[in-house]
Amino acid sequence: MAEPILQSNSLNSCQENSLFSASLFKVVFTPNNKTANVDIVAVSSVQGNVTFDVEVSAYGFPIIKQKVSPCDMGLAGLCPMTAGKIPLNFNLPVTGDALEQVPGIAYNFPDLDATVKVVFTMTDGPEAGNAVACVEADISNGKTVDLLGVKWATAIVAGLALTSSAIMSGLGHYNAASHVAANALSLFGYFQAQAMLGLTGVPLPPVVMSWTQDFQWSMGIIRLEFMQDIFTWYQRATGGTPATIFDSLTTVSVQVEKRSLDFIEAGMSLAKRSVAMMPRSIAEPLGQAMKRDLMRRANIETSSGSYIVYGIQRVAFRAGIESTNVFMTCVAFFCLMVIFVSLAVAAFKGACEMAVKNKMMDSDKFLDFRNGWLTVLKGILFRLTLIGFPSMAIMCLWEFTQNDSAALMVLAVFFLIGMTTTLCWAAFKVIMIARRSIVMHNNPAYILFSDPQALNKWGFLYVQFRASAYYFILPYLGYLGLKAMFIAFAQHSGTVQAVGFLIIEAGALIAASVLRPWMDKSTNSFNIAICAINFVNSIFLMIFTEVFNQPRLVTGVVGVVLWIANASFALVLLLMLIVTTVIVIFRDNPDGRYTYMADDRTSFMKSQTHLTTTTELDALAATARGGKEGFNKGMDLDDDAESITSDSLRRQTERLGVPSAHSNQSFGAHSNNSFGAHSNQSFGAQSNYNNQGYGNRPQSPANPSMPFFPADGPRSPPRYQDNGSMRAPSPFDGSPPYRNQNNSPGPGAFRQQNNASPSPWQRGAGYD
Repeated sequence: MAEPILQSNSLNSCQENSLFSASLFKVVFTPNNKTANVDIVAVSSVQGNVTFDVEVSAYGFPIIKQKVSPCDMGLAGLCPMTAGKIPLNFNLPVTGDALEQVPGIAYNFPDLDATVKVVFTMTDGPEAGNAVACVEADISNGKTVDLLGVKWATAIVAGLALTSSAIMSGLGHYNAASHVAANALSLFGYFQAQAMLGLTGVPLPPVVMSWTQDFQWSMGIIRLEFMQDIFTWYQRATGGTPATIFDSLTTVSVQVEKRSLDFIEAGMSLAKRSVAMMPRSIAEPLGQAMKRDLMRRANIETSSGSYIVYGIQRVAFRAGIESTNVFMTCVAFFCLMVIFVSLAVAAFKGACEMAVKNKMMDSDKFLDFRNGWLTVLKGILFRLTLIGFPSMAIMCLWEFTQNDSAALMVLAVFFLIGMTTTLCWAAFKVIMIARRSIVMHNNPAYILFSDPQALNKWGFLYVQFRASAYYFILPYLGYLGLKAMFIAFAQHSGTVQAVGFLIIEAGALIAASVLRPWMDKSTNSFNIAICAINFVNSIFLMIFTEVFNQPRLVTGVVGVVLWIANASFALVLLLMLIVTTVIVIFRDNPDGRYTYMADDRTSFMKSQTHLTTTTELDALAATARGGKEGFNKGMDLDDDAESITSDSLRRQTERLGVPSAHSNQSFGAHSNNSFGAHSNQSFGAQSNYNNQGYGNRPQSPANPSMPFFPADGPRSPPRYQDNGSMRAPSPFDGSPPYRNQNNSPGPGAFRQQNNASPSPWQRGAGYD
């Protein structure tokens, strides 16, 4: 591995109607022993003496130009050349003069973009002086940026960040958890965007192909030998025909396309001569069938027997996966991820209960998680669905164009419709909850962040955004869906994909910069930077299509620039996420590291930092009721029916005697009844609250049936009586009540009568 080498594994045609091609071509040059081993199986239609015009170029820049005569070199079978199949296996000595022309960097620079081009020129016969064939071979030095260590490092950092955010949330530090989770998800999305570049049908420079291959794990393209055997068997058992490219590598070559050629026409031109020799009645239907097959399959088999792969099949070939197994590989790893995470959550629940039972952990640790772990698990599964949606959308749509077997088509329909419907339904629920919160409280954050059921189940869709941008998940899903369709349906047209990516990424960058929908300034900057680098990558992708007819040197240099820019950017993002996660884990008060957000969500969240007193009182009340605090028991198959946003809970609130915004017993300027500890409709210790079967449901200290702001009369900005602050009082922070324009208590002011003692909520939670 340490020995310097230059090698090539495929011979590509660079001229239409080329009379020389090779189904197998392997050349390895070792400068230490000054020899090149050549193993080739060629198909030649050339008859007579020829000379070889050899040109070696690196990144499009010519390095060596030399004319070679096979007769002078004593190459048997090439002097003179004869028509037919020519198998050759020999060692070619390389002189010192040729060695000196190869720069030392050629042996060490990763993913070398070098090419040897050979033009066959006739020296006798009627075609003397004409070029009858042209072939070129891509040269590699064995060094690459497609490294297993990079894949493991990026996967571990992203996974640990998501895990730490879940732990922080379980400990009650919701503010810190939401920041870490938002950055981790954004970083994971950036990794998937890098992988999508490699999945396009655009011809990519070698260093770009290798760099994007580092992130294909995020799309589920991971090779395990025993799984590939199972997928091949499954496809055969369901009526499909598995690809066998890897079984034939010893006899044929596979060309990983990196040049801007018309692949379909190139493949057809190589077979044109053999089809033309057939009768017309047979040739025309056969030609149409070949064209349809080439359009359907992204790996093209040439007339010489070699293959050309590009797009998704290029990624599969570099990963060591048969092209017909890519879809099942992604499906299997998505399902394994869901199963593994579900088992891990269940195991953590059991471990926590065991630790509390054996007094190895305080009883209030992970209390919300332990009491409502099924709801938390639902939210985690929803989040996994969102993470896996880009990969599954691309692969399911692409499978529709491949039709590998009937069973795989059914799976593609099932996963695509199931995941799309699930995410759209979740987004619809979030929008409905937010709109109800606006109607009831003039603030979307009120219910979105005060209801633990909604936060734990649907929060994956909106916690990373500010409360007023709760809808932004729909544009994000549309963004992912559009990219998936361009990748899946335009594999044979890299230019269409590049134009589509350019428009989509430009729109994403403009929307992110103008709307700035994320939760705070740092998170907005983090995501806008990712959108900016994705837009730059789409410009580079357009350059790779060579629609501008730029020199090949420009294409090679742009490829290196893309690698260096994205590698540096990814390193900065990884370091930022690592530092943030470590600080949050080892800090006594993780929530204190972040400033309060403008949407005031921390006032509504049941945060361990800000609601210590409330937590203690809730635990005391739960003990008095003889039940668990925080979440419902049972399977909780549809906890939406028990959310504070539901009609059923509002009806139960009315049965308890809690006045609504439209009742005669309201809280505002026209209120005629007070709610002290000993009143008939009391929220205090003497109320009949526990007698209504209400004890085990998740409770927010805020009354769900009351508007957050006064509903009567024109609204004016509320002010504190003592300091004149413009900030609306939180239902949790113990602030003094505000008054409306009529100088009567607002909706949060419980007036005490008959010298009644304050209720526990007044004393503890500060909800006046």
